[in-house]
Order: sequence, then C-alpha cells, then structure tokens
Amino acid sequence: MSMARSRDAAHLAAAAASGRTSALAARCQRDLQECVQAFPELFSAGPFDATLFATVSLANAFGSPWAAAEQLRIANRTSLWIFAVDWLIDHEAASHEEIDEIVRGCLAVADGRGAVPDTSLTRFLAVIRDDLAASPLFPSLHAVWRAELERMLGAMAREWEWKQGGEPALPTFEEYLGNADNFGSTLVNVGHWIHSGDPLLVPHLDELLRASGAVQRVLRLLNDLATYERDVGWGDLNALMLGVSRDEVVARVAALTGECHAMLEPLWATRPDESAYLERQIGYSTGFYGLADYWGGL
Repeated sequence: MSMARSRDAAHLAAAAASGRTSALAARCQRDLQECVQAFPELFSAGPFDATLFATVSLANAFGSPWAAAEQLRIANRTSLWIFAVDWLIDHEAASHEEIDEIVRGCLAVADGRGAVPDTSLTRFLAVIRDDLAASPLFPSLHAVWRAELERMLGAMAREWEWKQGGEPALPTFEEYLGNADNFGSTLVNVGHWIHSGDPLLVPHLDELLRASGAVQRVLRLLNDLATYERDVGWGDLNALMLGVSRDEVVARVAALTGECHAMLEPLWATRPDESAYLERQIGYSTGFYGLADYWGGL
C-alpha cells in the first residue's frame, strides 16, 4: 500500500471511530433527556441547557468508546445527578441546615433506609441505586459506593462553608486540591465499575480507586483553568483565587498527570479497559476544557 493510501486509510479509520463514539453519545443523551423529563424541577435552572446534557454524554462516550449505551447508563445518570446536587448545594442552599438535610437525605437513599425526604434529588438517586443493585457486585461493593457518595457530599458542603466565611475562611491551594472529591468523578467511576458486573476487577479496586483519585485532582484543576471567569461571576471557588498563578496550576496538572500514568502502568496488564478509561478522562478533559465548559449561562 502506498503512503498516500495508508494515510487516507488512517484518516478514514479515525473519522469512523469518532463517528461511532458520537453516535454512542447520541444514544446516551436520549436516556438523559428521559431522566430530565422524569425530574423536570431538578433541572429547571438556566445552566441546565441542552448542551450540558450533550456534553455529559460525550464525556462518558469518549471515556469508553468501546462500550454500548446501556453499559454507560450509570456513569451518565450519576454524572447528571451530580450536576443537580452540586447546583443545589452551591447555589440554592441558604443555610447549614439545608445542606445537612440534602446530605442526610442522599445518604438515607444510599443506605436504603426509610423516612427518606421525598424530593426530586432523592428520587433520582434512588433510581440510580436500584439500577446498581441489579449488579452482582453491588452487595460486596455497596459500602464502597456509599462511602464515595458521602465523601463527595462532604467535600461539596466543605466548599460551601469556605465560601460563606469570606476571604478569611478561604482554603490554601493544597487544602482546596485535597477537597477534589467535590468534583464527583470517582463516584461516577465506582458506579460504572459496579454496573459492569465484572468480578475480576474487585481485587484491583483499591488500586483503581487511588488512580481515580489522582485523575479527579487533574480534572478539578483542568476545570478551574477553563472556568475562572465564570466562577468569579457566579461566586464559586477556583484554584486561581487561592494565591497560585495559571502557570503554577498548569505545572501541577502536568505533575499529577505523570503520577496518574505511574499509578496506572502496573494495571494495564490486568485491567486494560479500566486503565484506558481513566487515562482517557484526562485526555478528553484536556481537549474539552480548552474550548468549552459544561454549564450553560445563568
């Protein structure tokens, strides 16, 4: 085959792969639109526009382009649910009591306890929990999922506290980065892995969780680099508000990315799909945040 034909074939293959992944995202988006129709009051604020639902679907499709839409259902729905609870805590809650009620209600759903507050947020989370419960891995990994949910909610509440205290209460950059559980990507990953139902990943779960935590810190900073102006306008926290320059944040992203690669290197031989899934999250977000953001306008 000539070099020209080889080049053309490579371009065609790359385009075909992108087309297949985009079609996967389109199927996933239809499911999210059904979720939005089922819980319309949860997604009625202006920033929940059609682009947000599309970009959530694209992110998960490009993270696992080999998957079917059904295999990505939990990842997509959890991602969408996280946007909802983030909005409620960050922009709707006006008191500690309101946030405590949100957290208690969500954890009650996770525990399957009675007396759960009947809200759109808890009902949507219950749908996700019940879907997860159909997986053979759920009985053994329920506690892991629940713990990750609690970490994420606690981190969101902690950031709210920082913002209420004004400048004297702002965290250091390191404290802020240590609170990256508020980003929620590890909760998405845990649910995705439970939903896969593959018992062979369980012995490697601790390693995958450590790597996911490192990826989550990278994604937190990539998001901050892209959304500084929006965060200023919305009154949100951002790493660039905490005494570090853009160049310093970029350097930390590079260092953390190197740590992620080192953590995943031993896993490639035994868990190639999960390793690729985590590395692709960094690659996709690096490209995505260079041009866009998830939220719509206020």
